[in-house]
Amino acid sequence: MAAVSGTRRLVSLQPVLGWRGVGLGAAAASSAVRPLSTTAACGGPKGAAHVRGNKQVQMRKKKKAPPRGKTAEPGERKQLRRRIVLSNGNALAVTGLEELTASRLHDSDSVGRVLALPDGVVDQLRAVGAFKPSQSFSLFRRPSVLIRAETATVAAQMQQAAAARQTLRLVVDGDRIAGKSILLLQALAHGFMNDWVVFHIPEAHELTSASTDYAPLDPLDGQPPRFVQPAYMLQLLQAVQAASGPVLARHKTVRAYDRLQNPVAAGSTLLQLVAAARENDHAWPVFQALWSELTTTEPTEIARPPVLFALDGLAHVMGYSRYRDPAFEQVHAHDLALVRAFVDLLAGAELLPHGGAVIAATSRGNAPACLTLDLALARRLAEQDQTDAATNTSLTPPPYFRGFDDRVAAALHSVRVLRLCGLSRPEARSLMEYWAASGVLRDRVDEQAVAGTWSLAGNGLVGEMERTALLSLRP
Repeated sequence: MAAVSGTRRLVSLQPVLGWRGVGLGAAAASSAVRPLSTTAACGGPKGAAHVRGNKQVQMRKKKKAPPRGKTAEPGERKQLRRRIVLSNGNALAVTGLEELTASRLHDSDSVGRVLALPDGVVDQLRAVGAFKPSQSFSLFRRPSVLIRAETATVAAQMQQAAAARQTLRLVVDGDRIAGKSILLLQALAHGFMNDWVVFHIPEAHELTSASTDYAPLDPLDGQPPRFVQPAYMLQLLQAVQAASGPVLARHKTVRAYDRLQNPVAAGSTLLQLVAAARENDHAWPVFQALWSELTTTEPTEIARPPVLFALDGLAHVMGYSRYRDPAFEQVHAHDLALVRAFVDLLAGAELLPHGGAVIAATSRGNAPACLTLDLALARRLAEQDQTDAATNTSLTPPPYFRGFDDRVAAALHSVRVLRLCGLSRPEARSLMEYWAASGVLRDRVDEQAVAGTWSLAGNGLVGEMERTALLSLRP
């Protein structure tokens, strides 16, 4: 019965498989030995045995992303890039290092000496943005400066201007990394130590690069429209309040300012007047009120203090800015209210009745091309030297140049220009000895080492000397 049933099963499969003329035994053997294959149909060799592929599902483990740390918050990278470090606990304390005083800045006996900045002056300089991230104060125990011959000259001129109630109008020019910003910092330190009210614009390109908001002012008769920058004005007033607060607290207003958003009564201190600027919209009226108080000629209980107005990066405000007026025309930098106030003082159109100084420093590393500025400074240098070059140096632009700016030429026609060059050999030796005493310079400081460094640094350029001796130590 088993054989019969098996036969019936095989017979029933014949129509399906299409077997013809094949016996049951051969069919059974064929189905057992050679299963149904597609090897020949796929182009494989005849008679080759088919090997079934091993189909397995491989579950691969998903790779984890490498740890990248915490993402920087908005503005964190900018804050780190602009961070100012003024001390290094690993540096050696210099034995016998003396502090800078008001009298030593303009003393000729201090030329060629390195003096430490007092802690109070350091806080004031930091408040007005006098320090820059590119400076090498982070390598030493405490911030110190070299008193060079130009430092004593500028300090003496500032002292004479304050004593005679005159206005010193000075432009500091020179090669790249020659120490112009450090000289401006020393002038600011002189103002703080002599109880001056200090206004400082650390980066002039922030006023003209269209990076801060601006708004039009009411036009004056016969003058082009002016524009005010409320956010920057508030920042400037806050810096003045933090740096010159003790001086402003000793002087009182001579009139009341009832039209301010936060009214100030007559007899209030100038510090209270500055503190009335609490919002961006309040900054410009408060600045005008403060300026009128500092330049008033009315009798007061205490004589008004001298004023120092400083700016770094003069070329940025000697041309057109990136702002646009309602007609989409470029706004000249002199049409910005704060720049206009500085340029009027620099040109001599306005004076400081109680004495003071207006000092601007040029920048060679980050400055737009300004042919008018270069021609004006060259003309003034030739006139100061009283040489024949003064007659040969003309403000007439070359025939191929079309960007001559009459407003810039008028602003610089009578300023005093100080050309800053490299250090002298004694000044370079004093600076290198200070580096060696701080432990950052391991080489022997002798005449041969000083001469080699001085020559490699382009005849004593301060920045090049730092590159030559301290470049490997910068973070």
